[in-house]
Amino acid sequence: MSQPTAAGDAAPATMRAVVVTRPGGLEALEIQDVPVPVRKPGWVRIKVKAFGVNESEVSTRKGESDAEVTYPRVPGIEGVGVVDDADEDSELRPGQQVATMMGGMGRAYDGAYAQYVTVPVAQVILFETSLPWEVVGALPEMFQTAYGSLTTGLDLKAGQTLLIRGGTSTVGLSAATIAKDLGATVLSTTRTAARSGELRAAGVDHPLVDNGTLADQVRELIPDGVDAALELVGCSALPDTLNAVRRHGTVCFTGALAGQWTIPDFSPFMIPGGVGLTSYSGEAADLPADVLAHQLQAIAAGRLNVPVAKVYHGLEQVRDAQADLESGGTPGKHVVVLDD
Repeated sequence: MSQPTAAGDAAPATMRAVVVTRPGGLEALEIQDVPVPVRKPGWVRIKVKAFGVNESEVSTRKGESDAEVTYPRVPGIEGVGVVDDADEDSELRPGQQVATMMGGMGRAYDGAYAQYVTVPVAQVILFETSLPWEVVGALPEMFQTAYGSLTTGLDLKAGQTLLIRGGTSTVGLSAATIAKDLGATVLSTTRTAARSGELRAAGVDHPLVDNGTLADQVRELIPDGVDAALELVGCSALPDTLNAVRRHGTVCFTGALAGQWTIPDFSPFMIPGGVGLTSYSGEAADLPADVLAHQLQAIAAGRLNVPVAKVYHGLEQVRDAQADLESGGTPGKHVVVLDD
C-alpha cells in the first residue's frame, strides 16, 4: 500500500489532470497535460496523493451544479497530499502531510483530480500519520461533514441517543463511528435488511429498515424519542424524522440523498412542539487539526472504521470511480490514489 512520504523536487512546469471542458457523460472526464498551478500569496500548492470521489463531482461533470461552476474545470472537492509550496511566514513547509476540502475547490477553481492543486491556506489541515494514502484520502469531506453535523449541528454528548437517517451513505457510516467514539447510542437506517450488517460493522447499536415511516420503530425502542437525529435522506423523510425525536431534542438536516431539498407549502407547525430543527453545511475549518489527529489515531488503533468502497490507482481510473459511485452497488468511499 502507498504510504505518506515527503515531497520531492520542485514542481515541474506541467502536470496531468482530469479536465471537464463541457458537461457530459463519463467521456467528459478527459486526462490532459496542463500547466502546474501557480501559487498565489496566501495560498498553498499541494502535491496530491489521493482524493475521494463525490456526488458533487458527478454533478459538475453532468453540468448539474450551480452557477459557481464554470468550464473548463478540474473537478475534486477534496484531497490529501504533501505541501509543495507555501508562504514563508505560514506554518506550512514542503513535505508536510495535509488535507483540504470544500471552499469552492473543484467548482469555483480547479480541484484535486490532478497531480497538484492550489488552495487558500485557511483551507488546509495539517496531520501526521503512517496510515496509507488510500485510507487518509477517504476522510476529509466525509469526516468533516459527519463531525460537523454531530457537533455544530447537534452538539451530541456521551450517553445520548442518535438516529441517523440514511445510514449506509458514506457520511452516515462515518457519523456512526464518530458518534460511538463520542459515547452515544446509535440507531441508523437502511432501506434493505440485507445491509444491516454494514451498519453493525460501523458500530450501530440498532439497525433499522426504513420503509418511509420510521418514527414508530424508533419509539418502540425509545418511547420518548431519540435525543438527536441526523437527516441525510432529505425533505421527503424530514417530517417523519422530526416525529422520532423527543421534546427538546434536535434534528440536523445535512443531506438529501433522495434528491428533495425543499418542502412545498412548508408550515412551521409541521415541526413537533419543543423539537429543534437545524442544518449543517460546513467547510474545512469545521474539522480542527486536533480532531482529525484524534480520528487518525482512532483509525490506527482500530476504534474507528473507514468505509472505503474501492481504491483506484491513477487518473486513468477516475471514470471507473465515478461510474461505480453512480451505480451505488458498493457502500463506502471511492478513493483514487496517485502512485509515484
